[in-house]
Amino acid sequence: MTNGKTYALRLAGREGQGIRDMRIKTIEAWWIKIPIEANRQHRSDFGRLTTFDSAILRIETDDGIVGWGEGKNAAGSAGTYGTLVHMLNHEIGPKLIDRDPADISTIWEMLYNGVRHETAASSGHAMPEIARRGLSVAAISAVDIALWDILGKSLGVPVWKLLGGRKADRLPAYASGGWESVDRIGEQLRSYVAAGGFKSVKMRVGAMDRALHVSASRVRAARKAIGPDVDLMVDAHGTYTVAEAKRFIQMVADCDLAWFEEPVIADDKPGMAEVRAAGNVPIAAGESEATRFAFRDLAMLRAADIFQPDPAFCGGITEAMRISSLASAFNLRFAPHLWAGAPCFFSGLHLCAASPASFIIEYSLGANPMIHDLVEDTVSVKDGMVEIPDRPGLGFTINQRVLETHAQRQ
Repeated sequence: MTNGKTYALRLAGREGQGIRDMRIKTIEAWWIKIPIEANRQHRSDFGRLTTFDSAILRIETDDGIVGWGEGKNAAGSAGTYGTLVHMLNHEIGPKLIDRDPADISTIWEMLYNGVRHETAASSGHAMPEIARRGLSVAAISAVDIALWDILGKSLGVPVWKLLGGRKADRLPAYASGGWESVDRIGEQLRSYVAAGGFKSVKMRVGAMDRALHVSASRVRAARKAIGPDVDLMVDAHGTYTVAEAKRFIQMVADCDLAWFEEPVIADDKPGMAEVRAAGNVPIAAGESEATRFAFRDLAMLRAADIFQPDPAFCGGITEAMRISSLASAFNLRFAPHLWAGAPCFFSGLHLCAASPASFIIEYSLGANPMIHDLVEDTVSVKDGMVEIPDRPGLGFTINQRVLETHAQRQ
């Protein structure tokens, strides 16, 4: 395991030339597809999930520093990643060879603006490619996360220090899961509280229940089981109509919800604003949004109280930090979506440590081998709190055996 002292010595060995002499040597991405044990699989509006999938990226510099990134193009762990991985390996990767990996923002803008990146840079405003969302930003996200990992390792400091410092060495986490039926949801959420001392839990509602009254009954059963002292959030995955979301809020008005996540599809921001105005439950949104521009619109429309960008989809650590600043400027809160693999999850820890608008961290209680098996480190919650890493870079070590076993190069 390489520590900060080793990196400091490595830097000193460059005879004061500094990190500007680093160059990107190799880039390789894989579709990682890890099976989920049958007894730990769950069913939601995505169907039954039998594998956890993501695009994992490895960038190595000419002096042997390795950074790990992650890109996502699907909700949760569902979906296929062949196209994204091919894009990283054959379109994005060749553009980065021999670049200085410390030029993180410059590389971000170069990839976002495409052939007009030099004009955009000199003009001082974005001129993005037509394909400026979706797969393009997912690929940028993977690269950006890996570059921050490299920069931290090259300087021998954790990423949060590069983002301005951490406000605490531990932060509150909420248990994210909750798919069980009305007669079992209480037991499931109580098990979450017992597992890590969580003071907040989140459950799923929406299309998976097929009827509003079923969702409402499950929420009421959950609240009764966990009592009034544990915060309860609900997540509809954007599967309600505006009318349904407004009715749902009325049906669970006595359940004291901490937030209502993605009540309607991300493409209906005015509809989300209407839902927010119709009730007194805070609205959380953003896991399906890419770039600061989408979050600017959420803020201007007063459509959300809590921003939830996914670092592996929104544009990486660079863009997520910009989004965090937007949240702070609009007096909103920041709680990134971290149902993901290790590079994305650890990115979220560093972002929350540095952001003045952060207040809680998502911790998946469904089967997540992409966090727990893909790294050699133990990722756990104690007394409802998760530790912020203090090792260089993102602070984890990839389990090479697991990576090689489940990697599918495109």
